[in-house]
Amino acid sequence: MTFLRPIIIGLIYVVTVHTIELPHPLSDEFIDLINTKQTTWRAGRNFPVNTPMKHIKKLMGALTDENLKKLPVVTHTQELIDSLPDNFDPRDKWPNCPTLNEIRDQGSCGSCWAFGAVEAMTDRVCTYSNGTKHFHFSAEDLLSCCPICGLGCNGGMPTLAWEYWKHAGLVSGGNYNSSQGCRPYEIPPCEHHVPGNRMPCNGDMATPKCKRTCEDGYNVNYKKDKRYGKHVFSVKSEEDHIRAELFKNGPVEGAFTVYADLLTYKDGVYKHTQGDALGGHAIKIIGWGIDNGTKYWLIANSWNSDWGNNGFFKILRGENHCGIESSIVAGEPLLVEV
Repeated sequence: MTFLRPIIIGLIYVVTVHTIELPHPLSDEFIDLINTKQTTWRAGRNFPVNTPMKHIKKLMGALTDENLKKLPVVTHTQELIDSLPDNFDPRDKWPNCPTLNEIRDQGSCGSCWAFGAVEAMTDRVCTYSNGTKHFHFSAEDLLSCCPICGLGCNGGMPTLAWEYWKHAGLVSGGNYNSSQGCRPYEIPPCEHHVPGNRMPCNGDMATPKCKRTCEDGYNVNYKKDKRYGKHVFSVKSEEDHIRAELFKNGPVEGAFTVYADLLTYKDGVYKHTQGDALGGHAIKIIGWGIDNGTKYWLIANSWNSDWGNNGFFKILRGENHCGIESSIVAGEPLLVEV
């Protein structure tokens, strides 16, 4: 942080520059600084102090997305908005949709744009069918096979991920090493949270190759396994319309600017307090509420369940904090009989 201090010497103004150096964003000193400067959330250690910042920055894979303006914008009726509760958790409304509890792990890859999309798509197959249909969309298929979406592990655009779902379809696929679905995620989790037996994080993971075949042992043809979106849209960038969309139809994908202090989030309602911007990040927004008088969005991240509050976090609601309300994308799944 820098500020200017004018000093008058005779009739000549001399401006001296004073720089306040912040502690390293993964240091205990930075965590302590955050906790002395705000009261709505608690900072703590999520990443080992020696985690390369190259890896950290690669996690932010949401590229500038001008295509948002081309999507139809959904609004909701005042009648629905007026009926919304103060707190909403979709896991209460749709108890037969287990993926609402799921936290995925993008590994050392800037694939958040794909994860936020397939997570919401997966949930919406269930919510639109009122818990009667389930399909776990493959992050691997979207990440590696969408040529229009962006740069794979070096970032992509959420709107084009949803458009690809509508026009090209996506196959099923579980998490790393799950052997579930047609194309499970092949990038391994890395040790970017607590000491353990995962591989170290280095940020050098390349985008997997597009394979238009299912893995051995999955007895459905790749093309036949695909499921599609029926409609794709953005949601009006206002708190009440986003709440109404979540309540009526289920989780959405959003994107926002990550600052260094979010790396330390443990619980409470996040407000940017200190630290530099690290990049754009896409996530899944699932609900909302009020915590000790502070309004929040409830969000599922894709940095493993070791991060934050079991992989989830809350962020200030109603003020477009860090841009969280300005780029909401969602869609309606094309439900098919299986």
